[in-house]
Amino acid sequence: MILFPAIDLYDGKAVRLFKGDYDRMTVYSDSPWEIGADFVKCGASHIHIVDLEGAKDGTTPNFETVIRIKETGGAFCEIGGGIRTMEVIDRYISAGMDRVILGTAAVKDENLVREAVAAYGDKIAVGVDIKDGFVAIKGWLEKSEYDAFEFCGKMQHMGVKTLICTDISKDGAMQGTNRALYKELSEKFDINIVASGGVSSMEDVRYLADMKLYGAIIGKAYYTGAIDLAEACRAVNP
Repeated sequence: MILFPAIDLYDGKAVRLFKGDYDRMTVYSDSPWEIGADFVKCGASHIHIVDLEGAKDGTTPNFETVIRIKETGGAFCEIGGGIRTMEVIDRYISAGMDRVILGTAAVKDENLVREAVAAYGDKIAVGVDIKDGFVAIKGWLEKSEYDAFEFCGKMQHMGVKTLICTDISKDGAMQGTNRALYKELSEKFDINIVASGGVSSMEDVRYLADMKLYGAIIGKAYYTGAIDLAEACRAVNP
């Protein structure tokens, strides 16, 4: 299983939200690229980056910071948040990003998903943010009409290779991840599933790894010290 330690960006800083609430934000660093370098030092090969400002309004205000994280650490980097046009996808991939994550755009614009997958294949992932069984959009601020499992099936049918599935109710809460959800997703779909939200202990990491899940995102647990990233990396890649 691949571990994806996460950097969430807001105003050029590394931050974390509590259950997706922008009013409950904690700033952890003014130099997110240094955090990325520490991830690599701990043994991480992949980094998950989210532009929280972009997720709300569909822009790329943290573009330069994202690229600096990639260039400083040299790890495989994926970016999500506010990516809603081919122009932005092209810009990120041309600048060296390894994978681009479509969220709101995947719900709102099927043609963009098809065009992006046709152009970039497995460099395109889709973020499935789940709220009360439905897909949430616009930085988790709105709930779409899509049932989460129906939507995952649709993305698989369209050729998407990787889904990053977040249980919003677990995100940043440090109460454990939704193991039943990821077990069901991995059994239902023949697609790379990345667990996101609530991965808050080594027990969570080992459980998901034993499930043979493709990947898991570690967010707040790294910043609070609840998970020792170096230990987690050794556990999934002994």
